[in-house]
Amino acid sequence: MADPEQPGETVRRKVLGDAHVDRASTMASDFDDPFQELITQGAWGTVWASDQITLRERSMLTLALLAAQGMDDEFAMHLRATANTGASPEDVREALMHVAIYAGVPRANHALKLAKSVYADMGVEI
Repeated sequence: MADPEQPGETVRRKVLGDAHVDRASTMASDFDDPFQELITQGAWGTVWASDQITLRERSMLTLALLAAQGMDDEFAMHLRATANTGASPEDVREALMHVAIYAGVPRANHALKLAKSVYADMGVEI
């Protein structure tokens, strides 16, 4: 289980929210606990904790990369996290326009469709 004092745990909770992190922690087992530690330390404690770019910018980059790879579940999770990172629907749309040009129109089109559904679930007007 992650140390609540660890910088990665703090950033993870700030971006994804306590409810999401608590749910993931509850579902962790001896089998995948090392993976949870890895992403908490590596992704959240190193990359996301860096102050070289804002959480908003990092969120947009992450969404573009996930959309480009077709990682729907992770894309939806990080889209919900924009409520905490400050990335607006307009920011997300612009990131997906880049995906269309640099990774392919079908990937961007699919991500836009998914974004519309997630935003509707969030009650976000777009």
